[in-house]
Amino acid sequence: MATRPQRRARSAARAQEETTGLISLAVHEELERAAGDMDAALKALIKRAIPDVMTLFAETRATGRYDYTAYPALPDILKKTLKKDPDQIWEARPRFHHPGYSLKAPGDIKVTALDVNAAYLSALKTWLPIGKLEHSTGTDGVEPKRSGVHLITPAPWEHPHLPDPIGERDEPGALWVTNATLRLLQRLAGPKYALVIHESWTSGATENFLDALRKTLTAARETAIAEDDTLTLEYIKAMYSKFISTMGESIHNRELVRPDWMHIIHSRPTPTSRARHTRPTRRAWRSSA
Repeated sequence: MATRPQRRARSAARAQEETTGLISLAVHEELERAAGDMDAALKALIKRAIPDVMTLFAETRATGRYDYTAYPALPDILKKTLKKDPDQIWEARPRFHHPGYSLKAPGDIKVTALDVNAAYLSALKTWLPIGKLEHSTGTDGVEPKRSGVHLITPAPWEHPHLPDPIGERDEPGALWVTNATLRLLQRLAGPKYALVIHESWTSGATENFLDALRKTLTAARETAIAEDDTLTLEYIKAMYSKFISTMGESIHNRELVRPDWMHIIHSRPTPTSRARHTRPTRRAWRSSA
C-alpha cells in the first residue's frame, strides 16, 4: 500500500500534468484557428496570455494552504501619485562595470551572465506577504515569516570591484526596499556595516505561494526548449512576464492588485544559470526580471 506522502506526491504530479496540459491545449487551439500560421497563432497567444496565466494561477491555488488578499488596502508608499509616476519602492537592479575590466585586455576577470527569462521563474519562489500590510517601526516587523517593504538606511558599499546590491542611486540616505532586498543586505552586512531599519509595512508570509505556478511554467518551458518549440516558449514567456508586470496597478489585469508582490519578485536575487567570460553589462548583473 502506498504511503500518504507517496500518494500526495503522485497527486501533486498529476495536478501539475493536468495544468501543464492547458498550455498545450491553448497552443493547439490557436494553431488550428490560424490554419498553421505561426505568426498569427503567436499574436493570438500573447493577446490571451494574461487571462490564461490567471486561469493557471487559479488552478494551482485550488488546493493551496493559504488564503490571500487580492485587493488589500495599500499604504501611500505603494500608490502612484500620478498615473505615469512610480511609487516609492526602490527595486535593486544593479548596473555595473568592473573598474579593472578592459574590452581590449579582459584578463582573468569573470562575469556571471544571468539567464533573464529563467530568472523571472526562479524569482517566483520568494517570501510574499499574504494579507493586508501592517505598519511597524524599527525591527518590530522584521521576522523570518513576515514580508513586505521596509524603510532603511543602507550601509556604505565599499567594494568597487563588485556591484552594489541596491544598485546606483542619485541621492544617499533612507529608501524603501522590498523584503527580498532587505534579506540580501542582512546576509551581506556585518557589525561594522549594519543597515538601519526605520519602519516597515509587512504581513505574515510564505515562500511557496507561487511555487506550484512556477513549477508548472518551468516544466512547460523546459519541454518547449527540449522540443525546439518556439511558439510554446514565447507563449509561456508572455504568461509569466505579464503575470508579474500586471499584478501591480494595471488596467489589463483586474483580478490581482498586489504591487508589493510585483516589487518583491522584481528585486528578488536569483541564482545564475550559467557563467562565461563576457563583457559586464546591465543585463549580466541584474538581480532578476
